[in-house]
Amino acid sequence: MNKVIDLKDLISKKNQMKKEKKKIIWTNGCFDILHIGHIRYLEKAKLYGDILIVGLNDDESVRKLKGEKRPIINEKERAEILSALEFIDYIVFFHETDVTKYLKALEPDVYVKGGDYTMETINQDERKIVEDYSGRIIIIPAETSNSTTNIIEKIKDS
Repeated sequence: MNKVIDLKDLISKKNQMKKEKKKIIWTNGCFDILHIGHIRYLEKAKLYGDILIVGLNDDESVRKLKGEKRPIINEKERAEILSALEFIDYIVFFHETDVTKYLKALEPDVYVKGGDYTMETINQDERKIVEDYSGRIIIIPAETSNSTTNIIEKIKDS
């Protein structure tokens, strides 16, 4: 099932979800070479509400963040893989290097970040937006040292 939606349609769905008193969770990332750390993180994120929306970095923004040789898996395939996960409700692509526009538009009840962040190291503009509308920010500690970068390095060393 393809769960990819554009921001405009997502905003109108959000309005309906809010009327239904659904708790909306937002998280975002590259999710290049999906691994067990991603799965555990996303499963835990879903526990904080009813609707899990994943902001997925498009290929251009992955290159800006990770370098010219990334992503390994293109955005359409990454979205299709994420769509197969039952605990993800919607996926929206973004090309910016931050998600301030999406947080402002959606005002999720919960903004989830991975354990490689702290309240001091997350994007402070994003933090301010969420705090201004009284949303929660949850940091989920990493359970594994797996990362896409580590997997790539392991493959290169093989």
